[in-house]
Amino acid sequence: MPARRALAALAYHTAALIAAAIFLVPLIWVLAASLRPPGLPLPRTLEWLPSQPAWSNYRRIFELVPLAQYALNSLMVVALAVPITIVIASWAGFAMAQLPARVRRPLVVLAVLLRMVPVTALWLTRFLLFKELMLIDTLWVLVVPALMGTNPFFVLLFYWTFRRIPRELFDSAQLDGAGPLPIWARVAMPLSRPTITAVSVLAFTVYWSDFINPLLYLKSESHYTLPVGLRVLQQMDRSDWPLLMAGVVVMAAPVLILFLLMQRYFWPEGRLAGIAGH
Repeated sequence: MPARRALAALAYHTAALIAAAIFLVPLIWVLAASLRPPGLPLPRTLEWLPSQPAWSNYRRIFELVPLAQYALNSLMVVALAVPITIVIASWAGFAMAQLPARVRRPLVVLAVLLRMVPVTALWLTRFLLFKELMLIDTLWVLVVPALMGTNPFFVLLFYWTFRRIPRELFDSAQLDGAGPLPIWARVAMPLSRPTITAVSVLAFTVYWSDFINPLLYLKSESHYTLPVGLRVLQQMDRSDWPLLMAGVVVMAAPVLILFLLMQRYFWPEGRLAGIAGH
Protein backbone atom coordinates (compact mmCIF):
# COMPACT_ATOMS: atom_id res chain seq x y z
CA MET A 1 0.00 0.00 0.00
CA PRO A 2 2.73 2.59 0.81
CA ALA A 3 4.45 1.82 -2.50
CA ARG A 4 1.17 2.16 -4.37
CA ARG A 5 0.47 5.49 -2.67
CA ALA A 6 3.97 6.71 -3.53
CA LEU A 7 3.48 5.75 -7.20
CA ALA A 8 0.10 7.43 -7.28
CA ALA A 9 1.55 10.60 -5.74
CA LEU A 10 4.45 10.53 -8.21
CA ALA A 11 2.09 10.13 -11.16
CA TYR A 12 -0.14 12.93 -9.86
CA HIS A 13 2.72 15.39 -9.40
CA THR A 14 4.26 14.46 -12.76
CA ALA A 15 0.97 15.13 -14.52
CA ALA A 16 0.60 18.40 -12.60
CA LEU A 17 4.10 19.52 -13.63
CA ILE A 18 3.42 18.67 -17.28
CA ALA A 19 0.13 20.59 -17.21
CA ALA A 20 1.83 23.56 -15.53
CA ALA A 21 4.59 23.54 -18.15
CA ILE A 22 2.02 23.60 -20.96
CA PHE A 23 0.63 26.86 -19.56
CA LEU A 24 3.91 28.39 -18.34
CA VAL A 25 6.02 27.98 -21.48
CA PRO A 26 3.89 30.38 -23.61
CA LEU A 27 3.93 32.94 -20.77
CA ILE A 28 7.71 32.72 -20.51
CA TRP A 29 7.98 33.12 -24.28
CA VAL A 30 5.79 36.26 -24.22
CA LEU A 31 7.78 37.73 -21.34
CA ALA A 32 11.08 37.06 -23.12
CA ALA A 33 9.72 38.56 -26.35
CA SER A 34 8.66 41.70 -24.49
CA LEU A 35 12.25 42.26 -23.33
CA ARG A 36 13.83 42.18 -26.78
CA PRO A 37 15.11 45.51 -28.17
CA PRO A 38 12.36 47.51 -29.92
CA GLY A 39 11.91 46.77 -33.59
CA LEU A 40 13.21 43.20 -33.51
CA PRO A 41 10.98 40.39 -34.79
CA LEU A 42 9.59 37.72 -32.51
CA PRO A 43 11.98 34.88 -31.59
CA ARG A 44 11.44 31.70 -33.59
CA THR A 45 12.58 29.47 -30.74
CA LEU A 46 12.02 29.51 -26.99
CA GLU A 47 14.16 32.28 -25.57
CA TRP A 48 14.35 32.33 -21.78
CA LEU A 49 15.81 35.82 -21.44
CA PRO A 50 17.56 38.17 -23.91
CA SER A 51 21.23 38.85 -23.26
CA GLN A 52 20.41 42.54 -22.72
CA PRO A 53 16.81 42.81 -21.51
CA ALA A 54 15.08 46.00 -22.66
CA TRP A 55 13.09 46.82 -19.52
CA SER A 56 12.49 50.26 -20.99
CA ASN A 57 9.86 48.71 -23.27
CA TYR A 58 7.39 48.81 -20.39
CA ARG A 59 8.01 52.49 -19.77
CA ARG A 60 7.77 53.16 -23.49
CA ILE A 61 4.27 51.70 -23.93
CA PHE A 62 2.94 53.95 -21.16
CA GLU A 63 4.48 56.92 -22.95
CA LEU A 64 3.01 56.04 -26.34
CA VAL A 65 -0.59 55.60 -25.14
CA PRO A 66 -2.25 56.47 -21.79
CA LEU A 67 -2.28 52.85 -20.59
CA ALA A 68 -2.38 53.98 -16.96
CA GLN A 69 -5.73 55.69 -17.55
CA TYR A 70 -7.05 52.71 -19.48
CA ALA A 71 -5.95 50.35 -16.70
CA LEU A 72 -7.66 52.56 -14.11
CA ASN A 73 -10.88 52.45 -16.14
CA SER A 74 -10.66 48.66 -16.28
CA LEU A 75 -10.07 48.47 -12.53
CA MET A 76 -13.10 50.66 -11.88
CA VAL A 77 -15.29 48.40 -14.01
CA VAL A 78 -13.96 45.26 -12.33
CA ALA A 79 -14.30 46.73 -8.82
CA LEU A 80 -18.00 47.35 -9.46
CA ALA A 81 -18.93 44.41 -11.67
CA VAL A 82 -17.33 41.53 -9.76
CA PRO A 83 -19.06 42.12 -6.36
CA ILE A 84 -22.38 42.79 -8.10
CA THR A 85 -21.99 39.58 -10.10
CA ILE A 86 -21.34 37.53 -6.97
CA VAL A 87 -24.37 38.98 -5.17
CA ILE A 88 -26.82 38.68 -8.07
CA ALA A 89 -25.64 35.26 -9.27
CA SER A 90 -25.67 33.84 -5.74
CA TRP A 91 -29.15 35.28 -5.09
CA ALA A 92 -30.45 33.65 -8.25
CA GLY A 93 -28.72 30.34 -7.52
CA PHE A 94 -29.94 30.34 -3.92
CA ALA A 95 -33.53 31.09 -4.97
CA MET A 96 -33.46 28.29 -7.56
CA ALA A 97 -32.09 25.84 -5.02
CA GLN A 98 -34.97 26.56 -2.64
CA LEU A 99 -37.74 26.11 -5.19
CA PRO A 100 -39.73 22.89 -5.65
CA ALA A 101 -38.38 20.52 -8.30
CA ARG A 102 -41.28 21.15 -10.71
CA VAL A 103 -40.39 24.88 -10.78
CA ARG A 104 -36.64 24.49 -10.44
CA ARG A 105 -36.02 22.20 -13.39
CA PRO A 106 -37.46 24.52 -16.08
CA LEU A 107 -35.35 27.37 -14.68
CA VAL A 108 -32.20 25.24 -14.88
CA VAL A 109 -33.03 24.32 -18.47
CA LEU A 110 -33.68 28.00 -19.25
CA ALA A 111 -30.28 28.96 -17.77
CA VAL A 112 -28.56 26.34 -19.91
CA LEU A 113 -30.39 27.53 -23.04
CA LEU A 114 -29.47 31.16 -22.31
CA ARG A 115 -25.85 30.06 -22.00
CA MET A 116 -26.08 28.75 -25.57
CA VAL A 117 -27.32 32.03 -27.07
CA PRO A 118 -24.47 33.62 -29.11
CA VAL A 119 -23.42 37.01 -27.79
CA THR A 120 -23.57 38.47 -31.30
CA ALA A 121 -27.37 38.08 -31.21
CA LEU A 122 -27.52 40.52 -28.28
CA TRP A 123 -25.35 43.35 -29.59
CA LEU A 124 -28.01 45.33 -31.45
CA THR A 125 -30.68 44.90 -28.75
CA ARG A 126 -28.26 45.91 -25.99
CA PHE A 127 -27.02 48.92 -27.93
CA LEU A 128 -30.56 50.24 -28.48
CA LEU A 129 -31.46 49.60 -24.83
CA PHE A 130 -28.34 51.28 -23.48
CA LYS A 131 -28.87 54.20 -25.83
CA GLU A 132 -32.38 54.75 -24.45
CA LEU A 133 -30.97 54.58 -20.91
CA MET A 134 -28.29 57.14 -21.90
CA LEU A 135 -25.49 54.80 -20.82
CA ILE A 136 -23.55 54.89 -24.08
CA ASP A 137 -20.00 56.26 -23.67
CA THR A 138 -19.99 55.77 -19.90
CA LEU A 139 -18.24 53.12 -17.84
CA TRP A 140 -21.62 52.16 -16.39
CA VAL A 141 -22.55 50.54 -19.69
CA LEU A 142 -19.85 47.93 -19.04
CA VAL A 143 -21.15 47.20 -15.53
CA VAL A 144 -24.83 46.72 -16.43
CA PRO A 145 -24.46 43.00 -17.39
CA ALA A 146 -23.42 42.33 -13.78
CA LEU A 147 -26.97 43.25 -12.70
CA MET A 148 -28.10 40.10 -14.52
CA GLY A 149 -25.38 37.93 -12.96
CA THR A 150 -23.04 38.44 -15.96
CA ASN A 151 -23.36 34.85 -17.16
CA PRO A 152 -25.96 32.08 -16.61
CA PHE A 153 -23.05 29.74 -15.91
CA PHE A 154 -22.27 31.67 -12.72
CA VAL A 155 -25.87 31.25 -11.57
CA LEU A 156 -25.67 27.51 -12.23
CA LEU A 157 -22.41 27.26 -10.28
CA PHE A 158 -24.06 28.75 -7.22
CA TYR A 159 -27.18 26.66 -7.76
CA TRP A 160 -25.20 23.41 -7.82
CA THR A 161 -23.24 24.51 -4.76
CA PHE A 162 -26.31 25.38 -2.72
CA ARG A 163 -28.03 22.15 -3.74
CA ARG A 164 -25.16 20.17 -2.15
CA ILE A 165 -25.59 21.93 1.20
CA PRO A 166 -27.73 19.77 3.53
CA ARG A 167 -31.30 21.01 3.58
CA GLU A 168 -31.38 20.58 7.35
CA LEU A 169 -29.05 23.56 7.81
CA PHE A 170 -31.48 25.85 6.01
CA ASP A 171 -34.47 24.40 7.88
CA SER A 172 -32.70 24.86 11.22
CA ALA A 173 -31.94 28.51 10.46
CA GLN A 174 -35.53 29.04 9.35
CA LEU A 175 -36.83 27.54 12.60
CA ASP A 176 -34.64 30.02 14.47
CA GLY A 177 -36.54 32.82 12.77
CA ALA A 178 -34.05 33.67 9.99
CA GLY A 179 -35.46 34.91 6.71
CA PRO A 180 -34.17 34.18 3.18
CA LEU A 181 -31.52 36.93 3.16
CA PRO A 182 -30.03 36.04 6.60
CA ILE A 183 -29.97 32.35 5.60
CA TRP A 184 -28.21 33.27 2.35
CA ALA A 185 -25.68 35.51 4.13
CA ARG A 186 -25.01 33.43 7.28
CA VAL A 187 -25.43 29.85 6.09
CA ALA A 188 -25.20 29.50 2.31
CA MET A 189 -22.41 31.94 1.45
CA PRO A 190 -19.91 30.91 4.19
CA LEU A 191 -20.21 27.31 2.97
CA SER A 192 -19.65 28.33 -0.67
CA ARG A 193 -16.20 29.90 -0.53
CA PRO A 194 -14.67 27.81 -3.36
CA THR A 195 -17.57 28.78 -5.64
CA ILE A 196 -17.32 32.43 -4.62
CA THR A 197 -13.61 32.35 -5.42
CA ALA A 198 -14.15 30.65 -8.78
CA VAL A 199 -16.88 33.08 -9.82
CA SER A 200 -14.76 36.03 -8.65
CA VAL A 201 -11.79 34.97 -10.77
CA LEU A 202 -13.94 34.16 -13.79
CA ALA A 203 -15.90 37.42 -13.55
CA PHE A 204 -12.67 39.39 -13.11
CA THR A 205 -11.29 37.76 -16.25
CA VAL A 206 -14.50 38.47 -18.19
CA TYR A 207 -14.57 42.19 -17.39
CA TRP A 208 -10.80 42.76 -17.39
CA SER A 209 -10.29 41.20 -20.82
CA ASP A 210 -13.54 42.43 -22.41
CA PHE A 211 -12.77 44.00 -25.78
CA ILE A 212 -16.01 43.91 -27.77
CA ASN A 213 -18.29 45.77 -25.35
CA PRO A 214 -15.95 48.77 -24.83
CA LEU A 215 -15.43 48.90 -28.58
CA LEU A 216 -19.19 48.95 -29.21
CA TYR A 217 -20.36 51.30 -26.47
CA LEU A 218 -17.47 53.68 -25.71
CA LYS A 219 -16.67 56.67 -27.92
CA SER A 220 -14.43 58.90 -25.80
CA GLU A 221 -10.78 57.90 -25.59
CA SER A 222 -10.75 58.88 -21.91
CA HIS A 223 -13.21 56.03 -21.22
CA TYR A 224 -11.27 53.30 -23.04
CA THR A 225 -10.33 50.18 -21.10
CA LEU A 226 -7.04 48.31 -21.26
CA PRO A 227 -7.96 45.85 -24.05
CA VAL A 228 -8.95 48.74 -26.33
CA GLY A 229 -5.75 50.52 -25.30
CA LEU A 230 -3.72 47.54 -26.51
CA ARG A 231 -5.55 47.76 -29.82
CA VAL A 232 -4.61 51.44 -30.05
CA LEU A 233 -0.99 50.49 -29.32
CA GLN A 234 -1.08 47.86 -32.07
CA GLN A 235 -2.44 50.33 -34.60
CA MET A 236 0.45 52.72 -33.92
CA ASP A 237 3.07 50.19 -35.03
CA ARG A 238 2.07 46.66 -36.01
CA SER A 239 5.68 45.51 -36.49
CA ASP A 240 7.13 46.53 -33.13
CA TRP A 241 6.51 43.17 -31.48
CA PRO A 242 8.52 43.72 -28.27
CA LEU A 243 6.32 46.69 -27.35
CA LEU A 244 3.16 44.76 -28.22
CA MET A 245 4.31 41.81 -26.11
CA ALA A 246 5.02 44.19 -23.23
CA GLY A 247 1.42 45.35 -23.48
CA VAL A 248 0.26 41.73 -23.41
CA VAL A 249 2.26 41.13 -20.21
CA VAL A 250 0.71 44.21 -18.58
CA MET A 251 -2.72 42.92 -19.60
CA ALA A 252 -2.21 39.37 -18.35
CA ALA A 253 -0.29 40.10 -15.14
CA PRO A 254 -3.30 41.09 -12.93
CA VAL A 255 -5.23 37.95 -13.88
CA LEU A 256 -2.25 35.71 -13.12
CA ILE A 257 -1.56 37.46 -9.81
CA LEU A 258 -5.22 37.16 -8.79
CA PHE A 259 -5.27 33.46 -9.61
CA LEU A 260 -2.06 32.79 -7.67
CA LEU A 261 -3.36 34.68 -4.65
CA MET A 262 -6.75 32.97 -4.61
CA GLN A 263 -6.04 29.46 -5.84
CA ARG A 264 -5.89 27.99 -2.32
CA TYR A 265 -9.50 29.04 -1.80
CA PHE A 266 -10.65 26.83 -4.66
CA TRP A 267 -10.22 23.83 -2.38
CA PRO A 268 -12.70 23.06 0.40
CA GLU A 269 -11.13 23.18 3.84
CA GLY A 270 -11.60 19.45 4.35
CA ARG A 271 -9.75 18.70 1.11
CA LEU A 272 -6.89 20.96 2.14
CA ALA A 273 -6.67 19.23 5.50
CA GLY A 274 -6.56 15.86 3.80
CA ILE A 275 -3.75 16.95 1.49
CA ALA A 276 -1.79 18.37 4.42
CA GLY A 277 -2.23 15.09 6.32
CA HIS A 278 -0.63 13.09 3.51
